Amino acid sequence: MGSKYIYDNRDHKFIIKEWLDGEKILGLKRFRDAFSLDDVDGILDQSLKVCREVVAPTNDDGDQMGAVLRDGQVSVPPSFHKAFRYVEENGWGSSNKDVDAEGTLPSMLYGAVHEFMIGANPAFTPYVGLAGGIASVIKAFGSPEQIKLYTQKMFAGEWGGTMCLTEPGGGSDVGDMLSKAYPTDDPLIYKVKGTKCFITGGDHDLTENIIHLVLARVDGAAPGTRGLSLFIVPKYWVNPDGSLGERNDVSTVSIEHKMGLKGSSTAVLGFGEEEQCRGVLLGSPPDERGVGQGMAQMFKMINGARVDTGHSALAVATVAYNNSVQYAKERIQGRSIADPKAGRKPIIQHEDVRRMLLTQKSTLEGMRAMVFKAYYYFDMIAFGEDSAEVNDAKGKLEVITPLIKAYCSDQAWLMITEAIQVYGGYGYTEEYPVARQARDCKIYSIWEGTNFIQSLDLVGRKWRLDNGKVFRDWLTELGTFIQKNRENQHFASEFAILGKALHAYEGLLGTVMAYFTQDIRKIALFSTRILRLTAELYAGCLLMQQALIAQAKLDEGNADPYYAGKVAGSRFYIHNSVPDVITAVKVIDDGDTSALEIPEEAF
Repeated sequence: MGSKYIYDNRDHKFIIKEWLDGEKILGLKRFRDAFSLDDVDGILDQSLKVCREVVAPTNDDGDQMGAVLRDGQVSVPPSFHKAFRYVEENGWGSSNKDVDAEGTLPSMLYGAVHEFMIGANPAFTPYVGLAGGIASVIKAFGSPEQIKLYTQKMFAGEWGGTMCLTEPGGGSDVGDMLSKAYPTDDPLIYKVKGTKCFITGGDHDLTENIIHLVLARVDGAAPGTRGLSLFIVPKYWVNPDGSLGERNDVSTVSIEHKMGLKGSSTAVLGFGEEEQCRGVLLGSPPDERGVGQGMAQMFKMINGARVDTGHSALAVATVAYNNSVQYAKERIQGRSIADPKAGRKPIIQHEDVRRMLLTQKSTLEGMRAMVFKAYYYFDMIAFGEDSAEVNDAKGKLEVITPLIKAYCSDQAWLMITEAIQVYGGYGYTEEYPVARQARDCKIYSIWEGTNFIQSLDLVGRKWRLDNGKVFRDWLTELGTFIQKNRENQHFASEFAILGKALHAYEGLLGTVMAYFTQDIRKIALFSTRILRLTAELYAGCLLMQQALIAQAKLDEGNADPYYAGKVAGSRFYIHNSVPDVITAVKVIDDGDTSALEIPEEAF
């Protein structure tokens, strides 16, 4: 069987049309003449059909054939080529990253397309997404000539793209990277030299050219991250008229042999091995202090990539969940613990299987709620017409980005283990699909800054933005929602739990701030748990927003089982996941330092 793509878009339709203000986004000047709320169902249905019929059939080829390096060139399975061209030519690909292009979908809608595509083949989709992301960075910071020369073909899917950051000696610690750039007689062109590793889509044969964005230090620039600049380094040199010239001095040293995503070429790239690698400086050269613009430019893409990474984890885990539900309905085994004489029954009727399935459903829907909140904010930031709303969206997005990246990628892995457990022994075999989801999913907690880095970003930076005002405003919004609904006739107990969790969290803030001065090592020791409980509190609030809407539909007599499922899943998450906030706060308050005190020899 290998892979089995089971997906639906009911939750996405609810999110865009009933929960978030999709009408507001589609009514912005940028979109009002192109889309309306009436178009949402058609777009979601058609894109899911494309992913089911065009992209999903490539998944087995990607896993079994993989990406292959031969004679210095990487090739991908033939089926990838057909799917890639279809996706790009029919408007489901890179063009949606062009903020000015006609027909570009808002982030809220394209986010759903991205989710369907990742679920269909997570090894294929990065080839589609990278070019548009890199082109958007060039469009934001490049000169008019650079924008014209590089971005048009990247947005069209004719050229690929990569972001080259990580090096063998400098991964998470970007400031330690050794790649250098040396000036030439042309002030824009530099000789680039260095080695980059773990480069997604680093080489392939889907496009005629690949544009690498390489982070390097201009010779003599400041040490650390301050001195870094970004360089446009084409695989094939691009002449002033847009035609392709000779191959640049960029070599594919190797591709990684990974536990998953085997169809995605993750490459080690060598730049300037023959001292002839040419790169074009993006933006301005380092200033008189040796400070470059590279890190600021890079984060134009990185923050969006972090949301997309958490979303990708959600998509892969959703396929595993959907498969486990279908299997549980079809697998006949065991008898009722309450009535053993009643005969064998589908395992979905067994209590612990139902717990595992509802754990997946509720957690995944909480994750999706966070993700689509971020896409809503992306649209408001890019196209909003009220400056106060735009600034509010910027602040909220800053806070929730590390939550989405880290919580979603951590929980997706755990949710897939629940799916495997539903299958029992069959889940551990490659004949059934969930084993592949486990292999494909694990990388997301590492991509785009490990989840520990995300937790330090939350506690060390996001808590302190604008002297703490941004985070306080975000937390106040959650508190206002809980207080407003604490006597709701349907959900009084759920809002009581949320209220206790919020109260515990507010107390945690003082404890953690004290650790900054008393023993800063405790910040690093507890930060991942702080991020997790922050996300649980947030997801709980978002799910209850959705539950209120769903309950109103039930009260009106709507018989759609989706609404009953939304209410049940939200209740389950509040009662089974949100109490972890209270428990974890107690652990952090206790401040156990055993992990710091144990001698290294004792491990």
